[in-house]
Amino acid sequence: MRDGKLPPAPPSPFDGALNRRYDRGMDWRKRYRSLLTWFIPGLHVKRWLLILLVGITLISLGLAYLLRTVYLAGHYPPWVYYLTLQFLPRPMRALLFGVVGLAVTAWGLIGLNRSLLSPFLRPHADMAEALYRHRRRRRGPRIVCIGGGTGMPTVLRGLKHYTDNLTAIVTVADDGGSSGRLRDGMGLLPPGDFRNNLAALSEAEAIVTRLFQYRFASGTGLDGHAFGNLYLAAMAGVTGSFEQGLLESSRVLAVRGRVLPSTLDLVQLVADIVDETGALRRVRGESLIPEMAAGGRIHRVYLEPENPRAYPEAIRAILEADMIVAGPGSLYTSVIPNLLVKEIAQAVVASRAAVKVYVCNIATQRGETDGYDVDDHFQALIRHSARGAFHYVLANDGFDPVPPPHSDWVRLPARPVGYRLITADLRDRERPWRHDSERMARMLIELLAEVTGSRVPQLT
Repeated sequence: MRDGKLPPAPPSPFDGALNRRYDRGMDWRKRYRSLLTWFIPGLHVKRWLLILLVGITLISLGLAYLLRTVYLAGHYPPWVYYLTLQFLPRPMRALLFGVVGLAVTAWGLIGLNRSLLSPFLRPHADMAEALYRHRRRRRGPRIVCIGGGTGMPTVLRGLKHYTDNLTAIVTVADDGGSSGRLRDGMGLLPPGDFRNNLAALSEAEAIVTRLFQYRFASGTGLDGHAFGNLYLAAMAGVTGSFEQGLLESSRVLAVRGRVLPSTLDLVQLVADIVDETGALRRVRGESLIPEMAAGGRIHRVYLEPENPRAYPEAIRAILEADMIVAGPGSLYTSVIPNLLVKEIAQAVVASRAAVKVYVCNIATQRGETDGYDVDDHFQALIRHSARGAFHYVLANDGFDPVPPPHSDWVRLPARPVGYRLITADLRDRERPWRHDSERMARMLIELLAEVTGSRVPQLT
């Protein structure tokens, strides 16, 4: 005994045997579930297995006729009698040969599939389960997310587990940091928000996010640049255009969905701000607005030039959507700038079949939404887009006693007017002023199922 503690008990010789038996049992249950997965409707596998089985049966019949002819035409040693099981009744022989043949065929198909698909699967991934999840997501609802900043990757990260039919429409008004330097120096659309959303939708999200977010700390011309921004700039140069570079990047990164700009025009975000004295002043530049608006309030924001052309693929995605989600994110500098492209706002209003939801922020943002409640957020959104553009608001109803740093909680309104309010505890456990991606996505999917009368897709 040392320090009042008993020495650890020696390992029992039975522990290893019990663990091995448990592991073998788990392995067999996993294989059984994998086998059953192949028979789930919608995988587009059983029809080809049936065709393969018919082909094998026809070949077997042909061989049987040939063997019978050869057998009847000659004399063979006694062991052939036992090898062909002639001592059994014919129905029994047919059953035994059929069972053995099916088992050998299944074994061969499983081995062939594993050999062919192993380069495309993660280590130890289950082939049937991977195919089932892929097919289920491909049949998922068509969801368009409108926004930018850090809010959009959060909602995309949750929704990508329910559907592959995701379209992120991103603001192009960012003019700060690495994105602003590339925009000014190369005439590119600011790549920052695009890189964040591509990383969120990527199959290998963790490593792609770390890679894309890496910032060079030194180097002539590289200091402060994010690798993801430079990657998109290089793809634009290789493919000949920024939008083609986005498309090719989606293929390279195995992105579930699409990331599209709201417009291809280089626009600047402008804000009219009422300061503490009541005077109205104008601020140009998305990166300057929150700082210059601190202590005052934003009266309105708009784009220069005022009528940029909407990106056609973004319009098409909105009109074909089952659900349109605006937010979460900085209200005036990430969400609203997309809707200031008039054709985007008009398409949202015209998309009558879609369930249109605004996801309100959990906390206010200093310099943008100080003192705002949920209704203030929604009214600002409608004022800058169009009345009737959104019918539902998803908001957080869980509040910690201590407010977030330099802001406050976005409180629920006393009586929502002009929209249906859906509430839930949407807080992230580690950063309660931000959304939990899984909870938010689940609430959106359940709302879509409720409104459309469809089944709630399962989480993959």
